[in-house]
Amino acid sequence: MDAALTDLISLPALLVACLLFALASAGCAAGAPAALPEGNAGIAARYPGDVGIEQDPAVIFHEDFEDCRVTADLSRKWDARWGQAHIRIADDPANVNSGRRAVEMTIPKQDTFLSVNIGRTLTVTRDVLFLRFYTKFQKGYDLPRTSSHNMASISAGYFPGGQATPGLRADGRKKFLVDLETEITAPGNPPAPGLLDVYIYHPEQRDRYGDAFYPDGTVQPHPDRPGNFGPSFVPRPNFIPERGRWYCFEYMVQANTPGQRDGRVACWVDGKLAADFPNLRLRDVETLKIDRFDLGLYIANNSRRENKKWWDDVVAATSYIGPRVPAAPK
Repeated sequence: MDAALTDLISLPALLVACLLFALASAGCAAGAPAALPEGNAGIAARYPGDVGIEQDPAVIFHEDFEDCRVTADLSRKWDARWGQAHIRIADDPANVNSGRRAVEMTIPKQDTFLSVNIGRTLTVTRDVLFLRFYTKFQKGYDLPRTSSHNMASISAGYFPGGQATPGLRADGRKKFLVDLETEITAPGNPPAPGLLDVYIYHPEQRDRYGDAFYPDGTVQPHPDRPGNFGPSFVPRPNFIPERGRWYCFEYMVQANTPGQRDGRVACWVDGKLAADFPNLRLRDVETLKIDRFDLGLYIANNSRRENKKWWDDVVAATSYIGPRVPAAPK
């Protein structure tokens, strides 16, 4: 066969081989991620008032705080509790989302840091977890420009021996952490409680204390650098929750297949998809799985005023949950 013809035949094969090698080396996932459900298309729609929702095979945890009369009762379902002196069971109707009780957390006015938290360790670790909760910021909630974490976290290996590991980078083998929160140190320093963001420790984090992903695609630190969310990323409007009203928040953490970029974090506000970050690398080993979730309030410097926050109607599951559907009137 003519040498030139041989070169023409072999060139496409060589290009294909190079492309396949490049994809494998980059750990790219094929195709766009699946569309995510919204609204009342989840588990909660089958259980009005969340009655019996804990019996659903996809549900691994349910807490409405109705069986909690005092703070010590939280130990029945929450094996990790910090700052218990600043936690109380609220029974005043204005600060309860449904039923008779909710959890209230308070950070007193002070210029030192304080973390108030309840957490649940998973007996069976997971590759994917959905966490839904209702929460409310106190009217007047306000704080200086400071570090603050104020909603929920889903993590893997972040609490060895029950101790948090802030400032230690995720390396793909030992830990990852994904917080849903509003951060007062968000770009432009908007009013409290700040822009909704995902605070994340992952192997490609830009800072030793983790990154913040915003719905519009901004990443802090170094917002001039685009996030690595892949070609299917859809920017969404940034969002600041109102103070003094209950919201239904839900978010999903899906750990990637090691060697691929099919990890994903998404969040919903009152059943509407508010942020979706595909194309993520959270781990490099199969054994690193989600082992804990938490609800909490941390403020590094709360010198402006006392601040309170409330939680109610918590569900954790392996598929989309959706907002709580009101029970039919009796």
